[in-house]
Amino acid sequence: MPVAAQVAPKPAGEPVVLALDGEFGLTNSTSAESIERGILTAIDDVNRQGGVLGGRPLELITREHRSISARGIKNIRELATIPDLIAVFGGRFSPVVIEELPVLEQTRTLFLAPWSSADAIVDNGMEPNYIFRLSLRDSLAMPFLLKRAADRGLTRIGLLLTNTAWGRSNLEAANRYLAGRKVPDLAGTAWYNWRDRSLIDKYQALAEAGAQAILLVANDDEAAVLVREVAALPPQRRLPILSHWGVTGGDFAGQAGPALHEVDFTVIQTVSPFRIPPDRLAPVLETAGRLFGIRRPEDIVSPVGFLHAYDLTRILALAIDRAGTTDRAAVRDALEQVGPYRGVTRDFDRPFAPGRHEALGPDDLLMTRFRADGVLVPVD
Repeated sequence: MPVAAQVAPKPAGEPVVLALDGEFGLTNSTSAESIERGILTAIDDVNRQGGVLGGRPLELITREHRSISARGIKNIRELATIPDLIAVFGGRFSPVVIEELPVLEQTRTLFLAPWSSADAIVDNGMEPNYIFRLSLRDSLAMPFLLKRAADRGLTRIGLLLTNTAWGRSNLEAANRYLAGRKVPDLAGTAWYNWRDRSLIDKYQALAEAGAQAILLVANDDEAAVLVREVAALPPQRRLPILSHWGVTGGDFAGQAGPALHEVDFTVIQTVSPFRIPPDRLAPVLETAGRLFGIRRPEDIVSPVGFLHAYDLTRILALAIDRAGTTDRAAVRDALEQVGPYRGVTRDFDRPFAPGRHEALGPDDLLMTRFRADGVLVPVD
């Protein structure tokens, strides 16, 4: 893992520093690397256009937490002391970010979330709020997944959730959506722990309670275990699985193997490179191809991380220029004013505003599934 990464011939001024605190080094994980590549692709584009603040290059440094909150907290404390560090980007794991929030508030460190989806990351009670997210949030994900299930005639749902802050965030979001609704109906909720080696008993308990489909909140490792176990059942006992997007942050398709194509498995996303107009994606792929060999939509691993991070970096660069300074408080205020922005994810009139630090909304959601080659493509 690079300790520091500088791309493109840089403008002449002193660097303006960005940081990424991610789950580098975690076995099978691809999310931190995807976010890093999105940031570096955007940095290359910004620096080739003259940088920020009249000729200062953007530069990225990285830290790894391996999904361990204590490491993340230590990283934030260290990063907050770096002169001219504007902002820290986070990784995939919501529980790590939630544990980092008190330090981010204490140090008034600007934090950008391109992946982690727990509501509490942005709904954190900070005043002023130094957290901005261009990503999914659980209170959008669960209603969308539940409605998609009901639209398919799957009216009794079992929730299979990770026993973490992320899982609890999703249960709260599901309960809010289901309150006062008769369809869909919740058959039950089951919990598993990180690194559990089998989930089939919990799946079977939900099936026996009458679940017609499973809503899964999992990362790639445990989801692959479940898919292999479900594929081993007789076909009539294989329930459809509608999944949150943690599975796309690692080599889920490789771990699940051929079993993945024996199970009806779909995944929520906010953007697909196959849905981006080619003329808009082409300049990004030109830079990413030169830097990383990413030349086609199929080459973008963990696409939401790459695409969200790219747009967040470009938006941040606009905010730095708007603020006219590297002062974090001034850049925070400027982020609430930036716009319009023509993004690769989509166009934004204003990505953020006072009292609204979420860039995406319910119209930005879609369902995807894995092709035989492991590439994630839209269902429709």
